[in-house]
Amino acid sequence: FPEMLSNPKLALVQGTLNVVMKQNVTLSCLSESGSPPVRYTLFKHNQQVSALNRSDLTPALFTLTISSANDVGQYKCKAEYNISSGGKYSNSLNFTLAEPVSKPVLSSPTSHAKKGQNVTLSCLSENGSLPITYLFFKGTQTISPQKTMQKREAAVIFLFIDSLSDFGTYKCKANNSFPNNSKYSNGFNFTLAEERSHSQPLIISLGLILLLLLIGLAVAIPFFIIPLYKASE
Repeated sequence: FPEMLSNPKLALVQGTLNVVMKQNVTLSCLSESGSPPVRYTLFKHNQQVSALNRSDLTPALFTLTISSANDVGQYKCKAEYNISSGGKYSNSLNFTLAEPVSKPVLSSPTSHAKKGQNVTLSCLSENGSLPITYLFFKGTQTISPQKTMQKREAAVIFLFIDSLSDFGTYKCKANNSFPNNSKYSNGFNFTLAEERSHSQPLIISLGLILLLLLIGLAVAIPFFIIPLYKASE
């Protein structure tokens, strides 16, 4: 009688679980205990994909080409003797389709800033397979370490506006596991907020006082100056 089969192990030996179209992946299926020959069958969502017979204790290798969205999903394999009606099932591997990132949007709660102010910049791609890595630039120079987001949320950096040179053009870049598909955002510029002069309120106050004095003088002429002029005649 053949030795009892152990549950086979399904493993990825070539490729990644996060796949792109036209990508080849190779899976291995092996029961570590059992007596050859063994028949290995690969399933995708309970539908048979392929079957191989092994006459020794080497794994069955299944090569797949991801040609459509129907090729991703959960895979398992089954090991069985040809003479038996039962079999043992493996762990499952789940393939997901990599989606390229969309053009990220760079934004800030404020577009006006002045020297000595703290500001923030946010970068977000609305579409694309997670995780997504973001990088911020001012001109062509990076201004922060890479930020990898595991959730669909913006990467945020904090900046201190120290001089006029900090008012250049900012951009961010987004990329994920989809190959050769980095996307750059729109450019964002902070504008210099006008700072009111400390002397300006004083000038306005003096002008109002002078205006009130002129109005008071104009009102006083008919009541005081004219009667005094007539009395002197």
